[in-house]
Amino acid sequence: MQPIIYDVAVSADGFIAGASGDVSLFPHTGALVDDYTARLQTYTAVIMGRATYEFGYAFGLKPGQNPYPWAQSLVISKTIGLPDDAPVEKVTDPMPRIETLRAEAAGPIYLCGGGILAGMLLRAGLITHLRLKRAPILLGQGVLLFNGEGSATQMQLTDHKVYDSDVIYQEYTL
Repeated sequence: MQPIIYDVAVSADGFIAGASGDVSLFPHTGALVDDYTARLQTYTAVIMGRATYEFGYAFGLKPGQNPYPWAQSLVISKTIGLPDDAPVEKVTDPMPRIETLRAEAAGPIYLCGGGILAGMLLRAGLITHLRLKRAPILLGQGVLLFNGEGSATQMQLTDHKVYDSDVIYQEYTL
């Protein structure tokens, strides 16, 4: 079974995006981003919620286009409209499909977001690793790291690094 790794930037107060999906206060350059980009290449499959996928539209992503062309990409949504020949897979019943993906993927699976999907997978015990890029910002509102009812989960810190931008990278095994 392949691991599911939630690799995400988060504010000091627990938000992965501010109001209206704003991520402008998170760092977008430097060693932190270089390290993240390198990690992306290690994932063989990507799962994301509808809002996370559609966030890419503002940056030129076309409906159905795969934002991670080297990886198999699944969009978890009952409502998103994608072309029939899209290289991304629309998944309306996520749990069975994600279990199959874990068994069949060639390597680690990247949980791209968002907070609702992450909360659902956390409660189901499917997230195996958490990679946080803790930014020294307070957003006050927006998209929570894990949305929905809480789930008590113990973690073990396996790696950490402080960047020049004062972002703290923390990797946990759940």
